[in-house]
Amino acid sequence: MNRMPVHLQHLGYADEQLQQVTGLLACREAQASTLLALFGEPEHYSYPSIFIYGHRASGKSHVVLTLLKELKMPHVVVNCIECVSPGLLFERMLLSLFGTLTMPLPRGPSLSDFVRLYQQLCSEQPATQTRYIVLDHAEFLRDMSTNLLPGFLRLQELVEDNVTVIFLSKIVWDKFRPNSGCFEPLLLHFPDYSKAELQQILAQESHPSYSPELYSSYISILLGVFYSVCRDLRELRHLAALNFSKFCEPLEKGEAKEGDTHKLWRNIEPHLKKAMQTVYLREVSSAQWEEQQQKEEEEVRELQGLSAYTHMELPYYSKFLLIAAYLASYNPARTDRRFFLKHHGKIKKTNFLKKHEKTSNHLLGPKPFPLDRLLAIFYSVVDSRVAPTASIFSQISTLVTLQLLTQVGHDDQLDAPKYKCAVSLAFIRAISRTVGFDVIRYLYDFL
Repeated sequence: MNRMPVHLQHLGYADEQLQQVTGLLACREAQASTLLALFGEPEHYSYPSIFIYGHRASGKSHVVLTLLKELKMPHVVVNCIECVSPGLLFERMLLSLFGTLTMPLPRGPSLSDFVRLYQQLCSEQPATQTRYIVLDHAEFLRDMSTNLLPGFLRLQELVEDNVTVIFLSKIVWDKFRPNSGCFEPLLLHFPDYSKAELQQILAQESHPSYSPELYSSYISILLGVFYSVCRDLRELRHLAALNFSKFCEPLEKGEAKEGDTHKLWRNIEPHLKKAMQTVYLREVSSAQWEEQQQKEEEEVRELQGLSAYTHMELPYYSKFLLIAAYLASYNPARTDRRFFLKHHGKIKKTNFLKKHEKTSNHLLGPKPFPLDRLLAIFYSVVDSRVAPTASIFSQISTLVTLQLLTQVGHDDQLDAPKYKCAVSLAFIRAISRTVGFDVIRYLYDFL
């Protein structure tokens, strides 16, 4: 349920102006109101330094910059990541506040050089209202000169001007405070957005082709999946834009209406689970990720024997049993030492070749293998210690029932039973991906 916004109030600014600002600060009206109270009226002196902290994407920069820009307060915003030296930091501040420098800063300027030049420029352009210096990513100041942070905290006193320094940081003040002590700033914490607040903010960005109610229900579904692992507004906004077209597929095909929430949920659920892998990652672009997902879906459609859904739901150890069976069917028995023993020595492929082995094993088809060889390979490739329990043997029987394995010979034979693997290479590669196993590395034909 959306809460009613609290309209900002301040004697120094017109109500119409404040009402417009309120509309730009969804779910951050309380913090904006506190900041306005700290700023005071435009011509009055404000507190020398304010330290604002909170997690990434909690609205710190947005609230501060919106207030300064919309209320037309003199200000400069400096990103401390971009300023690799104090000289670059000082130059950006002075140029933004005063427009020009009557005399250049010396090479390798100190804090005292900055204060002296600031006082000179201030005498030429006296302040009619409070000037604000915003230091974004302020934690990088700790890596610069030791007197830089204490100097900025009491800059108002040093330059004798109506100036306030605002620090924006993701870490708490206790990790800033120098051991020698310093002027204490006012602290203002921006908490993470709640689930209801994220719902309200994201639902405002509805798609023009669909109703706001549909987009709001989509955001509710998205938050139900991702809120437990991600509270970052920017990441959630990115995920919402990335997956909305998939959510609307049944609507575009005419298979569902906007009110069929359950059908839309069933369509988007597997896609959102795959999208969980992209949270906080930017190794690939959104377009590349979409292309990769389409390619994997095409591979799944080519699988034989089982539907993609059933195949993905095989038990964990059954997947490794099936991988072991495929390796036993398509690898010569004499190569097992080369693939599954750590200290097998250097063995070349030519050492194994015989006349009948010059043809690819995949062209000749699967060969039968005994049960003990299947289990030996299984215990070699599985990534944890597994006891030979009845459960493992029952899973082999299940694979035979599902026609993924074929039992060779008669049931009443006295010898150990033999099997063949009955799945394709595409099928076993898809199975291997689900357990993070590179089956190609263990196939003799691909050496």
